[in-house]
Amino acid sequence: MIIEKYDQNGLLLNVNFIDKASTDGVVGFRGRVAIVEGEVADAQGRRKPPAVVLEHGVMLEKDGKLALVSGSLDDLADLPTFVEKYKDDFAPGMMAIIYVVNISKPMQVELEGINFALIPMQEGIPWNELNDEAGLEKSEMKKLSSGDKVFRVWKELGGYKPKGGKVSLDAALGQIDAGLKRVERGAI
Repeated sequence: MIIEKYDQNGLLLNVNFIDKASTDGVVGFRGRVAIVEGEVADAQGRRKPPAVVLEHGVMLEKDGKLALVSGSLDDLADLPTFVEKYKDDFAPGMMAIIYVVNISKPMQVELEGINFALIPMQEGIPWNELNDEAGLEKSEMKKLSSGDKVFRVWKELGGYKPKGGKVSLDAALGQIDAGLKRVERGAI
């Protein structure tokens, strides 16, 4: 299983869960995903924390390929690096919804044959937004296992129509707004 391989290779951080769904060949994941690994810190090969991560990552593995990838990037310029690192595991037609801090309007970019829906988000949690995009209520998910929740979101997103027009990667990168920053809220 590729998600378990990522975990064994230290690419998954702050793992909320890696859970098999009740459907054969389906595994769900939520947590952080390393995009640029940290430098080797010592002679034992231990690494420093990753330099770049996909925050609040959500992945669904189906039959040995990634059928869904979502999460939040601080910088749209990191998307090509993510794609390069994980593209061999993309299923044809993979659903990819990426929330991006430093863009101000939704758009779509095709990379490696996959349409990436890019949605601006400086504040919030991608998992909650995905549930909204799928039209799911919290009560509908309550009794499902963690893996089945991710699978249900993926199934409900089957007819998803991304907002924003299709643009080239260069055009998308040209719309980066360096003034936009992630808003973090803590306990009050």
